[in-house]
Amino acid sequence: MDKKIVIIPTYNEKENIEAITRKVFSLPLDFQVLVIDDGSPDGTAGIVKHLQEEFPGRLHLIERSGKQGLGTAYLTGFKWSLENGYDYIFEMDADFSHNPDDLLRLYSACVEGGADLAVGSRYCHGVSVVDWPMSRIIMSYYASAYVRGVLQMHIFDTTAGFVCYTRKVLETIDLDAIQMKGYGFQIEMKYTAFKLGFKIREVPIIFTNRQSGTSKMSSGIFGEAFWGVLKLRFRKITGRK
Repeated sequence: MDKKIVIIPTYNEKENIEAITRKVFSLPLDFQVLVIDDGSPDGTAGIVKHLQEEFPGRLHLIERSGKQGLGTAYLTGFKWSLENGYDYIFEMDADFSHNPDDLLRLYSACVEGGADLAVGSRYCHGVSVVDWPMSRIIMSYYASAYVRGVLQMHIFDTTAGFVCYTRKVLETIDLDAIQMKGYGFQIEMKYTAFKLGFKIREVPIIFTNRQSGTSKMSSGIFGEAFWGVLKLRFRKITGRK
């Protein structure tokens, strides 16, 4: 039986982490969860440790000191997942912006649909976003259009953070060569997989703005992505040998 793990980075997610964990574990497939907490002062890690007593062997925790960036959190999780023999590695937010039920559809896109990387897409069938201000929708949508134009990569939601990687993708990508740390990380990972010839499939989802907790978005995140995409366009992409 294949091994599936959902990586959830956290910083001050005490309002959401228990509910999202229980929801993932309620699904009909045997998903495990890896929480990577960046020293949340609100006690997020403590909640996870308490839950580990209820879900031994299924709920895992890596604690890091301070906010080190979304990209480095996922890279830490990817390496841990490969070392521990997982076959399908998922990214998902803690705040229910991503519907955990859609994990099943991402998994199916890889197992039954033949994708090497499945992307939960807000934009492949129009715009599927709930409770975002129009200004943010426009910025996000046209940011993805900008990335498609610069990188010539035919993915509608290039900044999506709800994805499923097969093991062979993460084994092939040189994770130590990934440079962007914020949301640009999502673009860089998809572009690297694309350039290495992996099959990428978008799965339409409905993205819902968080109801609890505080967003971690900032203008610096978008700045890194804007300039990082231009650099990516001229970078030689190679995989691990």
